[in-house]
Amino acid sequence: MIDKVIIAEDHESSNLSVQKTMEDLRIRQSDYFFYCDDALSRIRMAKKAGLPYDVLITDLYFDEDGTTQTVKTGFDLIKSAREVQPEIRIIVFSSESKSAKIKSLYNDLQIDGFVRKARHDVKELKLAFEALLKGDRYYSRETSLLLKQAKAYEFTDFDANILRLLSQGHHQKAIADQLNCSTSTIEKTLKKMRDEFGYSKNEQLVVRCKDIGLL
Repeated sequence: MIDKVIIAEDHESSNLSVQKTMEDLRIRQSDYFFYCDDALSRIRMAKKAGLPYDVLITDLYFDEDGTTQTVKTGFDLIKSAREVQPEIRIIVFSSESKSAKIKSLYNDLQIDGFVRKARHDVKELKLAFEALLKGDRYYSRETSLLLKQAKAYEFTDFDANILRLLSQGHHQKAIADQLNCSTSTIEKTLKKMRDEFGYSKNEQLVVRCKDIGLL
């Protein structure tokens, strides 16, 4: 059962959307905060009082307005909340669309669901709660497609370093010198990646990797 939810969201329109969803789901208690510091403080207080939250819903990016904050992003809030309360379930509600970052949220931060701010996001939030009630993680159709694209080619650290240096304007010989390998190795690695994505130019590969959040 999900009775107690905490929401960290600094945009009022999105906040209202989440509030409406909580009302429709008949959540007994839902608390809303515009700042990550305030949300984390409340999570600590609730845990200490023996009345922990069941679910944290958070955005990833928060606009700076001059208020001094220690926890500035949803990424940091997720990490900090899990340190305080490891069992808390987490749904990310964000406009993020880069598959590499979404994949990292599931794999590295172990979130329980990702809902993209877009058309039908209220419906998606409700579906996410249904999944959590069953003890499952939630993947929307759009998220599943994005993650499938990200899995099409598993980039190694070596691949990423080559692309990073290439995007910075370094020539292949300079990249080989920095990575302590041969120019031939760089050429073969780039060809392998181009072939995987169906590109003929390195520039196309760099643009694609920026789009999915690798760079």
